[in-house]
Amino acid sequence: MPLFWRIFLLNALVLITATALLLGPVTVSTPVLLTEAAVLTVGLAAMLVANALLLRVGLAPLQRLTRAMTTIDLLRPGRRPAVGGQAEVAELITTFNTMLDRLEDERATSSARVLSAQEAERRRIAQELHDEVGQTLTAVLLELKRVAGHAPPDLLEELRQVQETTRAGLDEIRRIARRLRPGVLDELGLSSALKSLATDFGGPCLSVRHRLDAELPPLGREAELVLYRVAQEGLTNVARHAGARHAELALRRTATGVRLCVRDDGRGTGDAPEGAGIRGMRERALLVGADLSLGPGPEKGTEVRLTVPVPVRDPDRNGRP
Repeated sequence: MPLFWRIFLLNALVLITATALLLGPVTVSTPVLLTEAAVLTVGLAAMLVANALLLRVGLAPLQRLTRAMTTIDLLRPGRRPAVGGQAEVAELITTFNTMLDRLEDERATSSARVLSAQEAERRRIAQELHDEVGQTLTAVLLELKRVAGHAPPDLLEELRQVQETTRAGLDEIRRIARRLRPGVLDELGLSSALKSLATDFGGPCLSVRHRLDAELPPLGREAELVLYRVAQEGLTNVARHAGARHAELALRRTATGVRLCVRDDGRGTGDAPEGAGIRGMRERALLVGADLSLGPGPEKGTEVRLTVPVPVRDPDRNGRP
């Protein structure tokens, strides 16, 4: 029976009972007798309890739906409130779940387009840095070398310092270009790209160890790019925020695909809210149907874990151009 009619009939029953008591043999004396007060109190209590129970049972699915509305996150898809209740309530929950399906599909489509445009812009900037700025600095180095060959001895040391500064700037430009566009990923594959990434982030203050399985299942280009970008963002967070001394980058084969782990021995995330970098990793994981989890490491610090199934979902079917 619909919720409206259940509440209406219960309230009608309450009114009919009250009218029957007024018209029936039950009377109230003045002053009120103890037995009369007891009958009225018990009758009122029974009607209130019945009304409360019916409302509690009828509105419980709506309360669950309200809690679900406040906790649903489109970056963690698949969570749905259970359909329950009668008639209109069940229909409302079903409609809400259908709306979530549509919103998740639309977000996946829009995220794929945004990230595709972002990667294209990164490639363009990396190309310009390599072709324009890199070549210009190379020409400056050659010119400084030619000038140093004819410079007087008192200026030679200063020219050498300028050469070293220019050479350091050229190396930094090349490093930035590699991070913007992982050419090694296209040329040598995922394992070599991850090893190079670990080497780039390693230094005097941070030791980065990599453990990569030799035999990996075939992965699509989109899945490899997602794995690389998540590893890159994870190591960036370690270097900038974790205060760690050691980090580990691991890529293991699983029964259903591959699992990427980035863990460190730093201070951990605590109660800090997720920033744009972590939400970006979640959006990338959704592109290939992967699962991303973030939490404390086995001992301390933070562990980022990305599980990619194989075969992966084709992003082109979700609207990516």
